Amino acid sequence: MQTGAGEKLIANNKKAYHEYFIEEKYEAGIALYGTEVKSIRLGQCSIKEAYIQLKDGEALILGMNVSPYEKGNIFNRDPLRVRKLLLHKNEIRKLAQQVKVDGYTVVPLRVYLTKGLVKLEIGLAKGKKIYDKRESIARKDARRDAERNYKMRLR
Repeated sequence: MQTGAGEKLIANNKKAYHEYFIEEKYEAGIALYGTEVKSIRLGQCSIKEAYIQLKDGEALILGMNVSPYEKGNIFNRDPLRVRKLLLHKNEIRKLAQQVKVDGYTVVPLRVYLTKGLVKLEIGLAKGKKIYDKRESIARKDARRDAERNYKMRLR
């Protein structure tokens, strides 16, 4: 699936948009090995259960599942290993400060390829309450109904 200018979407975390209000978005690289990159290019990546941890001035992604490359033999790594995110030091510092003070969290939003590089979009997020989730579901349903009615009138 193609997204923006020269981007190919690999994995999307729709659950994050349902569970959180996304305040800011950042683009981060991921420290990967060769067979992991090949596997991601084939679309064998999942970030549904993944989360981001900020520790000792580093950003780490835990729970990101990159399936072993089928032709990788001994060079394959653990699919669920902890991977380092490549962000600027001031971005990590800013995120860590927000997470400590304001009750925010950092969540992975999507994995994509751009210019041959694997990138991860992360978001500074604040958790939604149950009534916020209900409100967003109602808004989606209303929009879907309006689109359906519009299509019916066109016919």
